[in-house]
Amino acid sequence: MSAIRLPFTAETAAAKVRAAEDAWNSRDPQRVSLAYSVDSQWRNRDRFLQGRDAIRAFLVDKWQSELDYRLAKSLWSYTGNRIAVRFQYEYHDAAGQWFRAYGNELWEFDESGLMRRREASINDVSIDPSDRKFHWPAPGPRPADDPGIPEVH
Repeated sequence: MSAIRLPFTAETAAAKVRAAEDAWNSRDPQRVSLAYSVDSQWRNRDRFLQGRDAIRAFLVDKWQSELDYRLAKSLWSYTGNRIAVRFQYEYHDAAGQWFRAYGNELWEFDESGLMRRREASINDVSIDPSDRKFHWPAPGPRPADDPGIPEVH
């Protein structure tokens, strides 16, 4: 993800959110990790991580158990060097059970545009395969004409 000048505007915050979504949908831990500062601090559910290497290792493990992962993010708010997003993603486990994860993230960026802090609260709900909403080819970005998550439900 490219550096974006701070403070954020509506346009640059939305671009940052979409760039993050596209990177995560690549399921490439190296690509995703480069958006974070080398000393980035994370809280992801009940896990606390420090540094880009820990983030990369976390993502490797994540995508080995969260199969056929597809993510949609939505800008919630922004100010200065911070962005809040809501997101949903779908995946299945090795037994074939599908889940939809609902969450919120708080992001803080350093002066070069790298994320230095991420706090994520996430809840998973098991779903029937017929209830899936995200069907684009994976890995890969959500198509521009896909509505993403316009409503919370």
